[in-house]
Amino acid sequence: MTRFTCLWFWCAFLVLSVVPQWIQYPPDGHATMTHYTMPSNYIAACGCTTDSEKYPTAAMSQYAFGSSTSYGPGCGRCFNLTLLNTFMSNPPFYPSVTKSVVVKVTDLCPLGGAGWCSATANKPNAGGAYINFDLMYPSSAIPDNFFPSNASYYGYTDFGVWNVSYQAVSCTEWSGYKNAAALGSVTSLGSGACCPANPTDSTNDTCPSYSQQNGIPPDTHTNWAYPTSIPYISWLSVLGGLFLSL
Repeated sequence: MTRFTCLWFWCAFLVLSVVPQWIQYPPDGHATMTHYTMPSNYIAACGCTTDSEKYPTAAMSQYAFGSSTSYGPGCGRCFNLTLLNTFMSNPPFYPSVTKSVVVKVTDLCPLGGAGWCSATANKPNAGGAYINFDLMYPSSAIPDNFFPSNASYYGYTDFGVWNVSYQAVSCTEWSGYKNAAALGSVTSLGSGACCPANPTDSTNDTCPSYSQQNGIPPDTHTNWAYPTSIPYISWLSVLGGLFLSL
């Protein structure tokens, strides 16, 4: 009986450890924003065609993206991002002009360590935000002077991390919406590609979580628990059969 009880508590722990922990973010709020360079003609996590790179795109932090790898419910969503102030400079820089850009999420910014995309259910990132947008920049789709600066005072022009406000918007506001090629998925990736044109909260037009589909195991280097492809009731059935066989 002791052995059975120990196994039961251990397996119950395993079940609880794979409960999805993806953030249900409000349609507007505050986030941090960084930027990254993506190679030309590179296929990002969502599997969107490379024509999407001709327009403003961004990677979304894992907790909000909705998957630990490949596509997630964040794929294809569009957001209007507005620069507020810099986070790491001393003192913070508040631009005198308001700069905004509508981006389409095409990539994943993975969780790891203390990075800007490291927010989890239990803690925000270093900027106090649960969402980070990693803007693809430099890009032919975004003006070189998009990020305001004051080089004469700070001695540099790239502040690295910005506080931004975000607003979920229809992708009809994204500059690439009228380009059918930019809205498509890479067919060679098969079921691994998911780049909806204008996803809403309906499960009929959002990408499934790759983690839930493929049962990505927990990351033992963090307290992050990944979802599984096996529904909760199925786990109980499997465990029940295991116990009966002991």
